Amino acid sequence: MAKLCPNLKRLGTTSVGFAALSHFPGHSTRIWGKGFFQKLEQVNRASKAVLAVALASLSINFLWTPIFAWGLGAVFLSDLPDLWVGLLMLMVTPCTDWYLVFTGIAGGNVVLATALLPVNLVLQVLLLPVYLLLLAGDLVELNVEILLSGLFWILFLPLLAAALTQYSIRQIKTERGERGSLESYQDRISIMQIVALNLAIVFIFATEGSILAENPALLFKLLPPILVFFAVNFLLAYQVSRWLGLAYEEWVCLTCTTLARNSPLALAIAASAFPQRPLILLALVIGPLIELPVLTIVAQMLLQIRQKRCWKQARR
Repeated sequence: MAKLCPNLKRLGTTSVGFAALSHFPGHSTRIWGKGFFQKLEQVNRASKAVLAVALASLSINFLWTPIFAWGLGAVFLSDLPDLWVGLLMLMVTPCTDWYLVFTGIAGGNVVLATALLPVNLVLQVLLLPVYLLLLAGDLVELNVEILLSGLFWILFLPLLAAALTQYSIRQIKTERGERGSLESYQDRISIMQIVALNLAIVFIFATEGSILAENPALLFKLLPPILVFFAVNFLLAYQVSRWLGLAYEEWVCLTCTTLARNSPLALAIAASAFPQRPLILLALVIGPLIELPVLTIVAQMLLQIRQKRCWKQARR
């Protein structure tokens, strides 16, 4: 490990710690915004396509991906258990923000993707401790109390703030005799979400660039399993979409939902649960440097497929 990461001890208390802590306010604000406004009423719940995409997405994200991620770690990272755990934490947390951007870029069904967001968020919060205990319990020592405490401060507290905010605004509108939904406040909240997301991305690249430069071997260790993950899940989403007879927009939604990962969330939790294991944090810190370019390429590939009319919806 020392040869692979010569500056590991110093990074564990400086760059990595700053990267993890810098994600907290931005990520919490985004969670608050998501809990505040979810336009799920725009989705036709009776649609067979919506049900098919939802079930396929949940199955791939929470049944297939954890087992697949563990297998990738066993094949590529068996000599580095901390890096293995970092890869596992990265893969078992589906994205809850920028996958919407890539879904929109590729011309996918953003409304449906938005409807899947709260389900993905709740399930990953509930299942992450389970995955770590079952799949990583033999790799690193887990302190369940610290892990649950981190989940409370990073996820449950912002969601509670979201619920209280929504309730308070409804009470104020009722006292004023105002009617209608809370969408009049959406523009204000959306601006905060965009700013928070941009700040998180800036912090990621501002801190990860130096980490990668000082420890280039980490990139070459993580690159193969992450690229295999993206390639296999892309093909899996394609085959499942063909089998279900999904339209292009629904295929894009399923692809982006099952490819994008929630690295800021995983990093924030790892920083609180594994403060003395910087290699786990480094795996999560470097993840977006690979993920974002890959998602950009995937979005352009999807657009090319649509432009060339290569996607033909199968009969349901």
